[in-house]
Amino acid sequence: MSNSSSISHFLLLPLADTWQLQLLHLWLFLSISLAALLGNGLIISAVACDHHLHTPMHFFLLNLSLTDLGSSCTTVPKAIHNSLWHTTTISYTGCAAQVFFFVFFMSAEFALLTIMCYDRYVAICKPLHYGTLLDSRACAHMAAAAWASGCLYSLLHTAHTFSLPLCQGNALSQFFCEEPQILKLSCSHSYLRKFGIFVASFFLFMGCFIFIVFSYVQIFRAVLRIPSEQGRHKAFSTCLPHLAVVSLFISTASFACLKPPSMSSPSLDLVMALLYAVLPPALNPLIYSLRNQELKDAMRKMITRCF
Repeated sequence: MSNSSSISHFLLLPLADTWQLQLLHLWLFLSISLAALLGNGLIISAVACDHHLHTPMHFFLLNLSLTDLGSSCTTVPKAIHNSLWHTTTISYTGCAAQVFFFVFFMSAEFALLTIMCYDRYVAICKPLHYGTLLDSRACAHMAAAAWASGCLYSLLHTAHTFSLPLCQGNALSQFFCEEPQILKLSCSHSYLRKFGIFVASFFLFMGCFIFIVFSYVQIFRAVLRIPSEQGRHKAFSTCLPHLAVVSLFISTASFACLKPPSMSSPSLDLVMALLYAVLPPALNPLIYSLRNQELKDAMRKMITRCF
């Protein structure tokens, strides 16, 4: 038996048993991380440099790309490092930092997706008040609130996780320090504190989820009242990328967090972590740039100017 005070490091799950499979996983993770870095970096640079993209929608998209970059850089580099050096260890401090930054970027991303939903709601349902409700000061305050709420929520989770006594060893069944895997090592019977964390998380994320659903109900009702087919198509095209990103985020994260223990296995946990922690940062820039002609034009100009 051991407790958290005697644990100096954790053992992460290796990506594969054989060197050939480990090399395959290594190239997969490297390709995905480079795609996330390139896609989000292009969006950040295009929005920052092109004054035509200095709009509330693109401002929030820039912040979303920052969260995608942060979450990808939190988990993938350590996995690549461990594969290259044939090790599975991570220090106790490094694990705590990984939990903090991962929860921070993921919760800030969900808050930003909720704000972006409000942006689409105002643009379609209250277009005459768009400039008033979403001026530069209001956008800055909402973005700051998203980052601050993510930081506070992450501090709460990290403090709770690493204040629990750990008596089930130090081996984690995941390639990064995932909070549920650390809680499996706990021997604490503080059900009241765990229940309090669960209730706070439930109401926070359910509040955002209900707001998103309610906003999209109002958006679809407003779009269907547009008389011209071209107008309806244009309105839908501005919402579909956001809706696709929200659906990807909620579906993968919910299944990873709410799946029953009977379904848990190292291979399934690894696949689910790949789906909700590694793939979305690489897919989000692609989803947003596919139907955003202004963003594509700005990125094309920037690439042409560079080369």
